[in-house]
Amino acid sequence: IAEHLDFSQAKIGNRSYVDETLRDLVSDMVFTVPFKGDTEAENLTIYILIEHQSTVDRMMGFRFLSYMYQIWRSQLDALENAKVPASQRNLRPILPIVFYIGTRSWNTPVSLDAVMDVPELFVPFVPKFETLFLGVNDTDTVEFLQQNHPFGWLMTVLQKVQDDETSIDEILTEVLRRLDTLSDEEAALHGHAIVYLSYLIIYKRPEQEREHLLGQILTHNKNTEVERHIMTGAEALIQQGKKQGLEQGLQQGEIQTKRQVLLNLLTIRIGDIPDTVANKVARIRSRARLDSLLEQAATADKLDDIKWD
Repeated sequence: IAEHLDFSQAKIGNRSYVDETLRDLVSDMVFTVPFKGDTEAENLTIYILIEHQSTVDRMMGFRFLSYMYQIWRSQLDALENAKVPASQRNLRPILPIVFYIGTRSWNTPVSLDAVMDVPELFVPFVPKFETLFLGVNDTDTVEFLQQNHPFGWLMTVLQKVQDDETSIDEILTEVLRRLDTLSDEEAALHGHAIVYLSYLIIYKRPEQEREHLLGQILTHNKNTEVERHIMTGAEALIQQGKKQGLEQGLQQGEIQTKRQVLLNLLTIRIGDIPDTVANKVARIRSRARLDSLLEQAATADKLDDIKWD
């Protein structure tokens, strides 16, 4: 398939042509790539729909069918708006690709009949389409490294991004060495690869490892704009962490306050509270559970009136 597509003319699809329902559902990328050749189909545009998945989805075949319908609907609307005669309104094909990065084995076929209880008599009436599937973690690392393209090399880092520090360090060193062999004409590709590796480290590796691994990556960077882009992303992660830490602190403070209010209320209603009850309250981390106990304590005359479990 790749030999017949002109990837030099590939464009990221405009998501605005996809309806709001689809845009809310997908985390995919849509590309349009011209078909090349000396045939009458040389002006044909192939849509490539890439669905990024980290979990197994039995309904992927149905989801793809929904995506494909929306794209074809947009093609037909464009032809109608352009006043193309009905007899010349031809839709363009779509190449669906599942890019799966999960660790669990994906054993369900990406098809409609896989999620249907179909009597043999009705099998011919179930819509069928082919789907390309790339399971990153099920592909041999050697096979990825043998690809004469940064994509394959980057996939080896993605495979090992959750491994121990020694493993990620070794594969990162090997991939950076290979990236350095790219020609000057491939500078943009080199920059994209550096950004990708950096974000993998920023978002997937423990904080104590990031400085060393990012430093290793940036020593191979050849573009100051790329480094600026990476550091902006790193700063965004830091700020996000601070915000999450603040939110967690506020939540913890609220829980601690409710624990104390509950103990005070129990003391007022019942009298001295045994240490066993105080310890039980101290272990409660659910705000909803504390709210329920507060409601019960407000009317309780003895500890047995409260449902602790």
